[in-house]
Amino acid sequence: MRTATLGPEQRAESLAAMAERELDVLVVGAGVVGAGTALDAVTRGLSVGLVEARDWASGTSSRSSKLIHGGLRYLEMLDFVLVREALKERGLLLERLAPHLVKPVPFLYPLQHKGWERLYAGSGVALYDAMSMARGHGRGLPLHRHLSRRHALRVAPALKKDALVGALQYYDAQMDDARFVATLVRTAAAYGAKVANRARVTSFLREGERVVGARVRDVEAGGEYEVRAKQVVNATGVWTDDTQAMVGERGQFHVRASKGIHLVVPKDRIHSSTGLILRTEKSVLFVIPWGRHWIIGTTDTDWDLDKAHPAASSADIDYLLEHVNSVLSVPLTRDDVEGVYAGLRPLLAGESDATSKLSREHTVAHPVPGLVVVAGGKYTTYRVMAKDAVDEAVHGLDLRVADCVTEETPLLGAEGYQAMWNARARIAARTGLHVVRVEHLLNRYGALAEELLELVAADPSLGEPLTGADDYLRAEVVYAASHEGARHLDDVLTRRTRISIETFDRGTRCAREAAELMAPVLGWDKGQVEREVQHYEKRVEAERESQRQPDDLTADAARLGAPDIAAR
Repeated sequence: MRTATLGPEQRAESLAAMAERELDVLVVGAGVVGAGTALDAVTRGLSVGLVEARDWASGTSSRSSKLIHGGLRYLEMLDFVLVREALKERGLLLERLAPHLVKPVPFLYPLQHKGWERLYAGSGVALYDAMSMARGHGRGLPLHRHLSRRHALRVAPALKKDALVGALQYYDAQMDDARFVATLVRTAAAYGAKVANRARVTSFLREGERVVGARVRDVEAGGEYEVRAKQVVNATGVWTDDTQAMVGERGQFHVRASKGIHLVVPKDRIHSSTGLILRTEKSVLFVIPWGRHWIIGTTDTDWDLDKAHPAASSADIDYLLEHVNSVLSVPLTRDDVEGVYAGLRPLLAGESDATSKLSREHTVAHPVPGLVVVAGGKYTTYRVMAKDAVDEAVHGLDLRVADCVTEETPLLGAEGYQAMWNARARIAARTGLHVVRVEHLLNRYGALAEELLELVAADPSLGEPLTGADDYLRAEVVYAASHEGARHLDDVLTRRTRISIETFDRGTRCAREAAELMAPVLGWDKGQVEREVQHYEKRVEAERESQRQPDDLTADAARLGAPDIAAR
């Protein structure tokens, strides 16, 4: 089984190796596109470095709607090319590349008008299914079906009877976005890429007009490295314009940030066996099954404040509650909200002032020799964006380079996953864990779950759940620090797990226990454990305060009350 360990030692070795000899490709930014670009390049036989200023997926790629979807609403915009491309990628991920991480999810679309709406919406969903099947990648999902009002209310009893005259049910797919990116990074490392988070590019190295690498500051240990590369790929999402400014070039396009917020509520607050998709006056609203919870989102508003920590205001939360309550027989209140998160979409600036009208298609450019920029797009099509970025970089390399192979390259944990899933009862009997715990591990790590089971075998206390967050085992915290590159408590509670949005206390109850589990792996003393816990508590309080503010400006100011990372 192929694997990769991203602990503190491997991070230090990666930074030193990047500075030691010239790379073929250096990728800046480890969101889904940057991580995908590193994997694409390294599996073509190139020497690759990947640096990220903060944590894997700490920006947009951990704050999405957690959907892998074709973009049903883009059919209405007649954007058939984008939908076809996304449906192909959805099928590849479900069936071949990451079946352990990407799962089918049903959605109910309530119909509010008799006759014409069923014909209109039904035609769109039928085309959606047909386009998926036509690419040969639709076998992993059931086809849509038409439901009467009575049948729809049996499937989703939470709906008001007068909120629908009937319904359509169709399928898309979902994943844990941050976990997916961490797995992409580890897969790239397993094939030989050198990867380092908390490694910030402070400037680009130049020889005349040409970019020949980057100056990288180690945010953790201090010190700077000169990393030379034949081609540098800027995959920094909503920070694209800021990164471009380092070479004095904005480039041929501008990236505009659109804020989307999501609420997380417990599963028992909405009585339904299916997700929901609802029309709003501006866009669509999803109610998405998420383990023992629901995710409700999203908004779509312009954002020009702090990009690192976009804040959800009280008005944002009210907007989502108002719209979802318009169809629920038992309305949700603020007290039902466990978690709130806000993310920024990197949209290519267009003619329209409304961010919801801006393009979700991506673009790749070569603004100066040695520097490739990739921007825009949507999570589902990250692999296509990565391929296009590497294709562009290859033009600047004086050597023959193989074609993209990521369509045939499963992510770590995919190989052997199905066999382990079939044997889950036997694994439970062997390890002493409940079969539900084994299923949880398999759906988060795939075949790599064996590595966590080895930790539990060596220390049975790691097979116990975290206090106050009993969906997760203590072993997962240790593994995040030893194998997945987690450097701070925030990384574990917010991205390696989803405790920060899945508990009413937002992870503060288990913060100390988690920090103490990380300490031996990362070499923390008691003082550092204390600083990590205090920092996390301040972060949670700053987020809560921002969510009490009436608008973006005051919410942003409140959120900035907590520093970015814990001091050392």
